[in-house]
Amino acid sequence: MIMRIKQISVSSLFGIFDHLIPLNIDDRITVIHGPNGFGKTAILRILNGFFNSRYSELRTIPFRKFRVEFDDDSNVEIIKNADDSKKLDKNFIFTFHKPNEDVVNFEPKLRPDMENFPISILDDFIPGLERIAIRKWLYTPTKEIFSLDEVLERFNNLLPLDFKSQKEPDWLGKLKNNINVRLIESQRLLNFVPNRRSKSDDRTSSMLSTVSAYSDELAKLMQDKFKEYGTISQSLDRTFPMRVVKQQSSPDLTEEELRNQLNELEETRSRLIEVGLLDQDEDSEFQIQPQDIDESTKNALSVYVDDVEKKLDVFTEIATKINLLKKIINNKFSYKEINFSKEKGFRFTTLYKSSLSDSKTLSPTDLSSGEQHELVLLYELLFKVQPNSLVLIDEPELSLHVGWQVQFLKDLQEITKLAHLDILLATHSPDIIQDRWDLTVELKGLGK
Repeated sequence: MIMRIKQISVSSLFGIFDHLIPLNIDDRITVIHGPNGFGKTAILRILNGFFNSRYSELRTIPFRKFRVEFDDDSNVEIIKNADDSKKLDKNFIFTFHKPNEDVVNFEPKLRPDMENFPISILDDFIPGLERIAIRKWLYTPTKEIFSLDEVLERFNNLLPLDFKSQKEPDWLGKLKNNINVRLIESQRLLNFVPNRRSKSDDRTSSMLSTVSAYSDELAKLMQDKFKEYGTISQSLDRTFPMRVVKQQSSPDLTEEELRNQLNELEETRSRLIEVGLLDQDEDSEFQIQPQDIDESTKNALSVYVDDVEKKLDVFTEIATKINLLKKIINNKFSYKEINFSKEKGFRFTTLYKSSLSDSKTLSPTDLSSGEQHELVLLYELLFKVQPNSLVLIDEPELSLHVGWQVQFLKDLQEITKLAHLDILLATHSPDIIQDRWDLTVELKGLGK
């Protein structure tokens, strides 16, 4: 069952602030606005820390109580044990309450001897985990970076019995499974990603920028879809003659409707070529426009149309996302145009010519830092977040020109509709908010 968060509250954050944040369930976008130091980022970190089992985040942020309320009227609280909420107390308890049921709780325990933990066992028991520094690991499926404490908390169930911490209760596991939370941090370009193209064994020095890694990742997604398209095509083509013989012509299907369907397929094919999912040499398969359609021809063409629709349906989701990414990027980036290919992922070309050179192809790393931040953020929202997730975005205005900030919420609304996401973003930029103060919760200081 999908659950959604409807309200968040925190008391004695930094020993000072009490904040109440109702989420906009219908609009699916909530903006936390306030000056630096009021706890915007801390609130996102606490949410991410709880739902993604990064309890070290909870231990390093001073607060008394953090409460999350859900749309089924249940709630969970994180309660610190310290009498003084300004202290970095490492002990806390989770309590969960559901209407008409008893309150349940769980207290995560610290591991007693972290310094002497045999870190060499982690590579053996946790697939996808790669060490990138002395006590830092990259989890390649999600591109998250973990400390040792976070690795042990996140992947406790994969460790040998001798190294496991206490088992979390079923209610806590179910709650986390029902609420998928992803944090997109302000330093989006500093993620470590292993460079698969390098032959070096030095993982720390063999790294790609995030924008390059995402370009490679998109190329792989496009290639996988093309392979799936090929597999379906082979299966359908193999049985096509038999199905034509068995197919009974539909008396309701007119010649005009059939021609319209063929035209729609041609338009779909052209759009897929435009975003790099199909090649130009795929033309011949689709260019069937008979002059006269008799009953036997109509029968064969109706099977053909159904087959091609099934083949092209493979690309529907990824093509829609690529088209939206292309639209947003090309509306914002000056003198550059983004295109896509199955070989390279993102492809940029300049839109100007000079006496010194014609238009040229650019690498994603040739983009400015602001352009890279925008591209990485949009890619993560469209391609890396599961549907119906709560996405936490910290300082989306980072490195963005004021004109881009003004457009940001409008772009975000298009993305949330397409990807079915809830957004909680923290900003101190009124240019991001524009006239959408109805989506905004302003954090207040003392006595306000």
